[in-house]
Amino acid sequence: MKIPIVYNLRSLKERPVSTLTTAAGMSLVVAVFVAMMALASGFRAALVKSGSPENALVLRKGANAEMYSGITRSTASTIAGMPFVARGADNGRELRPGASEILVGVKIIDRFANTGLGETLSFGGRDWTVVGHFAADGSAFESEIWAENEQVMPVFRGEVFQSVTFRMTDPSSFDGIKQTLEDDPRLYVDVFRENEFYENQSVILTQILNFIAIFIAGVMAIGAVFGAINTMYAAVSSRAPEIAVLLTLGFKPGHVRSSFLIESVLIALLGGVVGCVLTLPINGLVTSTTNLESLSEVAFAFRVTPSLLVNGLVFAAVMGLVGGFFPALRASRQPVIVTLREA
Repeated sequence: MKIPIVYNLRSLKERPVSTLTTAAGMSLVVAVFVAMMALASGFRAALVKSGSPENALVLRKGANAEMYSGITRSTASTIAGMPFVARGADNGRELRPGASEILVGVKIIDRFANTGLGETLSFGGRDWTVVGHFAADGSAFESEIWAENEQVMPVFRGEVFQSVTFRMTDPSSFDGIKQTLEDDPRLYVDVFRENEFYENQSVILTQILNFIAIFIAGVMAIGAVFGAINTMYAAVSSRAPEIAVLLTLGFKPGHVRSSFLIESVLIALLGGVVGCVLTLPINGLVTSTTNLESLSEVAFAFRVTPSLLVNGLVFAAVMGLVGGFFPALRASRQPVIVTLREA
């Protein structure tokens, strides 16, 4: 026969101050953990969305990022003439040829001045007119400024492209396209699926952010666990007569131990729920960081997902188990006869 959980709920109501204090400490730990993981999740999602499996991205051979790559005009023209490069129905452009015009990603409109429609933005020793804004489903492209290559190349890179991206007529034939381009001695290039390229670029910073989240939350969790230990030890001491009665009534030591563990986990889950609720307002909040692969600024949104909230609750439950283990062990080993005499 197990001890009913209503016994634990009544016990928590009898100790509101210690219960809420311990839960509050755990809520802060969970909030920090989920927020940092949401930061990493948002950054990774922004880069993963930046690519399409229908597109191929071409870099100079041996370059693992666009900033280290250089594609000559002749190489770009050769690639553009390949039969597997798709073309629009009208072969038209969104920018007026020969004009100092730019398109601005929506994520940087509010972050930089003079990026509104019709305004003039100065960089590269020239003035550029903003003729449009564009969205790209929350991807890293929304942190970019686009212009006609003939206008931008003389300002930044000379007669060299950093990369060439093209839509494939048949994305399923990517392996053959890759081999054709990489084996062509005139080109000296490496070819990637665009989505896989950007996803790989997110790995390093995502791992760093995840490590920071776990490290900071882990340090804070130590304090929260000690708080839970103190709370549960106090509960064991104050309820020694109750524990003795439970053992006398036939409840086994294992049932008592499980009951106190459940109580500790309930306190932790209460804190976990509060911590998760505290992170909900940051979902969609836009921030930015530097992509370590390209050294360019990437604006992205915090991404608080259901799976992250579940992870936060699991993290809270683990803290509760750790914090309640030794007090629960002590409760199950209470000397019944001595305790009853003292009562």
